[in-house]
Amino acid sequence: MKQRYIYFSLVAVLFLSLCNCAKRGTPTGGPPDKSPPKIVKAQPEEFSTNFDKKRIRIYFNEYIKVKDIQKQLIISPPIKEGGYIIYPQGSASKYIDIQILDTLQKNTTYSFNFGQSIVDNNEDNPYDYFKYVFSTGPYIDSLEVGGTIKDALKRGPEKFVSVMLYEVDSTYTDSAVYKKEPTYITNTLDSLKEFKLSNLRAGTYKMIALKDVSNNYKFNPLIDKIGYVEEEVTIPTDSMYEITLFKEIPTFKATRPAQVSKNMIDFGYEGKVDSMKITINSEVADNFRFKTTRHPEKDTLRYWFENLKPETDSLLFTVSKGSYSKDFTVKLKDKIEKDSMKLSVNYRGVIPPNGDFKVASNTPIVAVDDSFISIQNKDSIPVEFTSKFNENNNSLDLFFEKKESQRYNIKMLPKTITDFYGQVNDTLSYTLTTKENKEYGNIRLSYLDKEFPVIIQVVNEKLEVIAEEYVTEPKPYSEFPYIDPQFVYFRVVYDTNKNGKWDTGNYLKKIQPETIKYFPGKQEVRANWDVIEDLVNLK
Repeated sequence: MKQRYIYFSLVAVLFLSLCNCAKRGTPTGGPPDKSPPKIVKAQPEEFSTNFDKKRIRIYFNEYIKVKDIQKQLIISPPIKEGGYIIYPQGSASKYIDIQILDTLQKNTTYSFNFGQSIVDNNEDNPYDYFKYVFSTGPYIDSLEVGGTIKDALKRGPEKFVSVMLYEVDSTYTDSAVYKKEPTYITNTLDSLKEFKLSNLRAGTYKMIALKDVSNNYKFNPLIDKIGYVEEEVTIPTDSMYEITLFKEIPTFKATRPAQVSKNMIDFGYEGKVDSMKITINSEVADNFRFKTTRHPEKDTLRYWFENLKPETDSLLFTVSKGSYSKDFTVKLKDKIEKDSMKLSVNYRGVIPPNGDFKVASNTPIVAVDDSFISIQNKDSIPVEFTSKFNENNNSLDLFFEKKESQRYNIKMLPKTITDFYGQVNDTLSYTLTTKENKEYGNIRLSYLDKEFPVIIQVVNEKLEVIAEEYVTEPKPYSEFPYIDPQFVYFRVVYDTNKNGKWDTGNYLKKIQPETIKYFPGKQEVRANWDVIEDLVNLK
């Protein structure tokens, strides 16, 4: 028995020892690798001079990948598209290979800034803002200039903003930004508002910032934002520059019209529509008539017409504005339906106390008879109102006093609204209600600056204006009642040209956008609560 006991004891000890050994031997993988790749060597070496090679190879201490190279890589001065090839792309390697196909400029310092595109193969740890520099001349240019980017409308700048220098020499003109690549370029990439242009040579330059949507180093006013430093920049300099990005209103241009329905043609345009004229050049019947309305969402004028000659298969038009003029031919479609009048409203259900009720039509409104309109409250007591035909919005606008916790029944009998084609509405009924005033918040803002006129605005988180006041002289405060609970921002528009609205800039005309400054931080509007602020420390 004693021998058997000793035997089983030894077996148990051996079993536990094996379990412990197995447990200690289980691999854990170790801590995650947080170290970025490191350069082992470069051929040719960094900061080489008299560079005349067609291939650069940069070696690393571990396998790396190249990510988002099209966005992250900044070459200054720019090398034209197709002028270089970078390997690897999409696969792991211990080196980066750059083949230069373009002819490089003489006596010029080049920099390849890779941003955060170089990452290790396993953990994607980036080698931040690695820059390979060389010169085709006998020395490396080492001058720098920097600054910050802001947006004319937004609270923060755009991502990936290019900042460019154009050398001001005998060939320079302001139109260079439309058709020439810059002398030097950098980019704020995806997280910075500051910029720095490095490895520059002494000289005089024009400094331009560009939200370059096409990524071609050229300004396209239709899609790009632009900003510029008014004075020429002389390098070397100790100055820091702030550039405000803005979206230009493009020069007026008509686009090809298109027939949308049997009796309506859309005329698209770029730029401002004011004073745009559409002239028909075709022979038409004596009773031919037309009317134009603006599309509610697009840069389009709608041309409504009727009473064409039966044999008409196309129409000739001239679109003009000022000195601009262009002819168009619109071939008419046979199998296409005529528009029927459709009405829409801006409020359904709840209407705020300071809101106005609008009934808009898709076809042009030509007559309104408000004797067919009645408004009653929840006690069936008639409510006084006034009406107005709003030609800009092609709508019937109703104005009446709205009291809290009330219901309003709006009725429009047939023939209240008549459109261009003689179509009239059927009986229309709308029910609107108002909330208790305590369900809203109120805002009171004191503007303490001495610069006038200004537009004081309350905007939502999308920067859409929800309330505003035009202020031309000092006053105790501006009050904005009936604000739905939400987060908002306060801003001040400095109306330099005194036309009652914010105006953007124009690069060729050397007009900067009107200044907008924001009150620091996001503000919460609560129900039955007053937000009271002095507009100071605006940025």
